[in-house]
Amino acid sequence: MTRSLSVFKRLLVGEPFASGQRPPSLALSKRYAIPLLAVNPISSLAYAPEQVFLVLGVAGTAAYAYSVWTGLAVAAVMVTVIASYRYTVQAYPGGGGDYRVVAANFGPGAGRLAAAALVLDYILTVAVSVSAAVAALDVLLPGLHPWREWIGAAAIVLLAAFNLRGLRVSGRFAAAVTVAFVAGMAALLIAGFLRIGAGEDLTAASADAVTAENQEWTSAALFILCARAFAAGSVAVTGMETFTTRVRFFRPPRGRNAAAAITAVGAATVALFTGVVVLAYLVGAQSSAEPGAADYLQHPLLAQLADTVFNASPAAMTPIMLATAGVLILAANTAFVGFPQLASIFAEDSLLPRQLHKRGDRLVYSNGILILAVAAALLVILFGGRTFELMGLYIVGVFLSMVLANAAMVRHWRRVLSVERDATRRSRARRARGTALLAALACAVVLAIVALTDYRRGGWIAVLIIGGCYLLMRFIAQHYSAVRDEIELPPGKPRLPARSHAIVLVSSVNLPLMRMLSYAKATRPDTITGLSVNVDAAASRQLLAEWERRGIKVPLTVVDSPYREITGPIVDFVKARRRDAPRDVVTVYLPEYVVGQGPQPGRLSRGYFHWTTTLLHNQTTKAIRRQLKYEPGVMICIVPWILGESTEPPPLRRIRK
Repeated sequence: MTRSLSVFKRLLVGEPFASGQRPPSLALSKRYAIPLLAVNPISSLAYAPEQVFLVLGVAGTAAYAYSVWTGLAVAAVMVTVIASYRYTVQAYPGGGGDYRVVAANFGPGAGRLAAAALVLDYILTVAVSVSAAVAALDVLLPGLHPWREWIGAAAIVLLAAFNLRGLRVSGRFAAAVTVAFVAGMAALLIAGFLRIGAGEDLTAASADAVTAENQEWTSAALFILCARAFAAGSVAVTGMETFTTRVRFFRPPRGRNAAAAITAVGAATVALFTGVVVLAYLVGAQSSAEPGAADYLQHPLLAQLADTVFNASPAAMTPIMLATAGVLILAANTAFVGFPQLASIFAEDSLLPRQLHKRGDRLVYSNGILILAVAAALLVILFGGRTFELMGLYIVGVFLSMVLANAAMVRHWRRVLSVERDATRRSRARRARGTALLAALACAVVLAIVALTDYRRGGWIAVLIIGGCYLLMRFIAQHYSAVRDEIELPPGKPRLPARSHAIVLVSSVNLPLMRMLSYAKATRPDTITGLSVNVDAAASRQLLAEWERRGIKVPLTVVDSPYREITGPIVDFVKARRRDAPRDVVTVYLPEYVVGQGPQPGRLSRGYFHWTTTLLHNQTTKAIRRQLKYEPGVMICIVPWILGESTEPPPLRRIRK
């Protein structure tokens, strides 16, 4: 079975890489870094503008009159966050990201909270991006719609397998896909506004669809609805924090080049987002989370606009939808690259298990990839592959980390002002502090709106996930801290055990016993004792006779067991030895039979040593180990005997019927 699992693993991830095969770090010029790193923020345009219309559609078509103003409010938040991150990448050119920024300014407690929010952020990035990509492909292949959640889960599995093999998407390919998506969006907006400016009557096909009944809403209810739409649309700002974690991708001066890239990508994202919202309003496009007609298949907002502007031309629709799906898949793939590295940092800081800090066979953080894939696929299936249903969770994770990061930058710039004396630098620090404060307040408003109004749409699940991650990280950090305190060498000369005693368990005189005795003698203990339990008087007398006949020069102790128990008398004997000399150390040698691994000579004997016979051995050894491993000053040494390693095949006896 072990061999079969090994073959399957090799087929899945490929042959292992040596440590020296690790590729050198990549440093890109702005020409290549901008489109490559723009994948995350640009991909949000595939679903962020639609969120505004999905929320406003609850009140019917009349509420769409507020879509433009809502979009402009979202654009203002985007500008504020982009401006704040420009200063962040210059203040932290090492690429610490939100976690490093928060931990450096607010301490480990706030750092753990930011780390928990980032975990949810990465998981939802994969789930949302893949779900939106499947929705884009539904436009070209409507038959996929009933299976969208399973197709999304399958896509996540393929992305995980791709990254487990240590493969990487070409930087130029990713840049080409991003440029194609931006070019398609720009062509869509330019063509749409030109046709509207020329006096053409452009009306979206969804304008006649009945998505919700128009109702009379009070001013307060309408204000709350617009606030919800504003918070939902603010998901367009996601991905900007990517630049803070990948400053190292830029050539020196890294901070300045990263700031320039954020400005360029941010300006393009704001312009395209605003353009999509305005064009959708002008053509009367509608989107609803619950379409009125049961047989009505609602296309994503971008597909509706492309269908309207280009008169449903397949020559235009196909490349735009393929580019949209491509950039969303790339965004999900960047999360598979970034999350394992971030989890490795968390593990290094004792926030996650240390196993996440280790690279796998293909020099990738395999454990992080698997955790991300399982969590994202589970969310996609549970929420039916619907992007709108996942937004409540996504916004909480994204904006909680942004609130903490920008608040941390306010404290950072306040510290800079407390020591800086140069007038020019002080003026720049004041601007940066004001920008960070404004960004923190804007993100806090979005977070508060989601927490107060959208808690039923998954916000409470996000709170549970973040809270659970925070408590788990706190427990892991405290555990590792306690372990360090426990095993740390005291000052001065350490106190070592006074003597060493070896106890070899004996059930019969055989080859495994002789190996255990030989190994125990090789360790040169102060005393060595054979130990057997008397559960059958005749068998014990036969064992003593065989012991003397073989001339074994090790004393054999036989302890009585009136109730035929084996584990209890052995544990009591070891405890008694420890009570007599508390400073001594006792090593107990136990045999273990290993099946299904040896060369297994002899054709007929192979079936007797198959791995399926594992349950027939070592049960007593396991019981003794469970009891003794909690005893202080007691060490357990397992001496394996691989069945089939003998030079002579075992004799096969005829079994009488």
